Amino acid sequence: MVASAESVAFLHDDGLTDEQRAALERAGDLGWTVKAVPFEDVGADSTNGTTPAGRLTERFDVLWWHADRPIGTAHPLATVAETVDAYLEAGGDLLLTGAGMAAVDALAVETVGPDVVEHDSAGATTGLLWRSLYNDHPVASRFDSLRIPVRDGGEPAVARYETVLPERGEILASTVRGESDVPQQMRVVSWRAGKGTKTGATAGERSAVDGSTAAGTVLGVGAGLVFDGSAAGTFADDRDAVLSGCLRALTGGYDHPSRPHEAVDLAGMREALSGDADRPSYHLTPPANWLNDPNGLIEYGGRYHVFYQYNPGGPFHSTIHWGHAVSDDLVTWTDEPVALSPSPDGPDRHGCWSGCAVDDGATPRILYTGGHGREQLPCLATAGGERLCRWEKHPDNPVIEAPPADLDLLETDHWAAEFRDHAVWREGDTWHQLIGTGLADAGGAVLHYTGETLTDWRYEGPLLVGDWEGAGAVWECPELLDLGGTELLHVSDYESVRYFLGERRNGRFRIERRGTLDHGDFYAPQSLRDGDRWLTWGWLKEARDVSAQWDAGWSGALSLPRELSLGPDGRLRQRPAAELRELREGDLDLPDSLALGAGERDRFDAGSQALELDLEVRLDDAEAVELSVFESPDGSEQTPITYSRDGTLTVNRAAASADDRSFGGTQRMDVTPYDGPLSLRVFLDGSVVELFANERHCLTSRVYPTDAASTRFSLTARDGRATVSSLRGWTMGEAFADGTENWQCSAHR
Repeated sequence: MVASAESVAFLHDDGLTDEQRAALERAGDLGWTVKAVPFEDVGADSTNGTTPAGRLTERFDVLWWHADRPIGTAHPLATVAETVDAYLEAGGDLLLTGAGMAAVDALAVETVGPDVVEHDSAGATTGLLWRSLYNDHPVASRFDSLRIPVRDGGEPAVARYETVLPERGEILASTVRGESDVPQQMRVVSWRAGKGTKTGATAGERSAVDGSTAAGTVLGVGAGLVFDGSAAGTFADDRDAVLSGCLRALTGGYDHPSRPHEAVDLAGMREALSGDADRPSYHLTPPANWLNDPNGLIEYGGRYHVFYQYNPGGPFHSTIHWGHAVSDDLVTWTDEPVALSPSPDGPDRHGCWSGCAVDDGATPRILYTGGHGREQLPCLATAGGERLCRWEKHPDNPVIEAPPADLDLLETDHWAAEFRDHAVWREGDTWHQLIGTGLADAGGAVLHYTGETLTDWRYEGPLLVGDWEGAGAVWECPELLDLGGTELLHVSDYESVRYFLGERRNGRFRIERRGTLDHGDFYAPQSLRDGDRWLTWGWLKEARDVSAQWDAGWSGALSLPRELSLGPDGRLRQRPAAELRELREGDLDLPDSLALGAGERDRFDAGSQALELDLEVRLDDAEAVELSVFESPDGSEQTPITYSRDGTLTVNRAAASADDRSFGGTQRMDVTPYDGPLSLRVFLDGSVVELFANERHCLTSRVYPTDAASTRFSLTARDGRATVSSLRGWTMGEAFADGTENWQCSAHR
């Protein structure tokens, strides 16, 4: 901190408004030395040879601009941008509050400014929804909750990000209104400023180091901090704590985070969340924040690459980027930095949505959906390195300029036409592409395109239309797999993943069999060809509410990789990838078999919530056999898995969590045995229950045990006797054990 009697310069233009005067006075009352500085003085020439920026650096630790009215591009800071930029480069810091956060683009701090700058007329109590990943920040550390009210009513000027993310800044907090969390309204952002940034430098280290300087920080709090009028009074103490916490962060050298596609510590993010018992340990998860659909699955150079829909702004669905993880063996994984980010002026400005990867003559390429406004269209990107962590977007994106004109595609509140998600493959010299959609006069549909290149596409017509009752209004994430004489087409209809076995004839898919790929919390799967097998991953949705996901700091996991094939009877088979056996760390002390008497219960304590169980069950004369997992010692917390004589398997989540954090419904699937008793493989991992029955049927469930001692499981028979003819179990290792990442990768916008 600079030794100065004037540590904070309160910037203003054309005199102080009542709101600005109240803010200035309040900061002084809180013990900060604050001086009002007109913008005209900031850029004034010096008479003693000191530059304006140098004079600011000598006198002030922080510049603060509190704007209490919406501002456009020609706002006051633009007139002194050069001086302020030099001040930041020299190690000074800048606080922007209210609508003042909109000035970051004029200062060249940011290329993507806040997309909402307005008077906030919401009548409810409004505050900050702080990210748990940054709960060590001087603001958050002053509160016992991540939800910090700052005003009650009023119509202050605000600036926030909603449909875009800053390119260079990191989101620290979103919005809470009344009792509701609103993660999509992102209000607090931190930036590293200037070119001389020294990661981790404190205020006392902001001096010449090897000929360069440690640049300052810009902190934007577009949350509508109000200091004048009735809205300021109810939560004045909390508001004051937020202001002091911001100034303390800037003057005290808080190590503000970098953007995730730059030099962010992905291993550190994962480590910060490692104490969460709900977080899966051997399923693929994001380092933090949000994950949904698996994308761009490809085996290249002897490594498996899994990309996924990712929001670096927090654990909620918005502003989609592409996350990236790699593995040599399908067992242990490494985080890589973000692979695709929205381009501020591109057709993917509002999201790089789902797509696939192909090997085009030894050159990997990605075809993905770009979202811009109400339009969503296919875009192409090409790998810029062997590690597939840099991608160059095609200059003529989108590669399909509009949906088919002869179809009445469904229009929704978000999209002018539902037209997204891509499956691409080559047959001979011809590329084929499937796109998911919905027809206004029918239902979900899969559209078929062909082309000689990945940039020139011909529309061939609908491959399949869901024109039957219950087919769903929109089909997402279509995929067509050749299983050897029979083709598998699957689509996701918002509720479930439907699959169809059949073949293409005369441009249409002819259905011979149909079913559901997974009967639980599983969605939007994607596959890759690995030698003579297909490997498939799906998104495991959360079954807890938005607030619980926010508090956890992460959301979403991927299923274990599954091998899909066709059985001798022409039906679909699903098995865990054989490599997953390498995750087994310790054998559980279990009997080889069990004879279950009516009403008797055999209990076992595994001492872990990361397990694999493999058992074979014969009902004998019992009506059902129950395997209860994630049991607490007193039995108050448990998740029963029941196999019944009617050929069904159910997962009952009513008592899965003592604090009722999970959905209480029962999930069900038919598992009529083939050629003998029920064969069941059970994968338990934090909040995941993933079931494989008879190597054919899958049900994945999300549950959230609250008791750390809920590591027991038990078996019992109902209304008769049953036999567990085989019983084995193992504790499981971790998927992200090494915590390394490649710092040379960077996302391309």
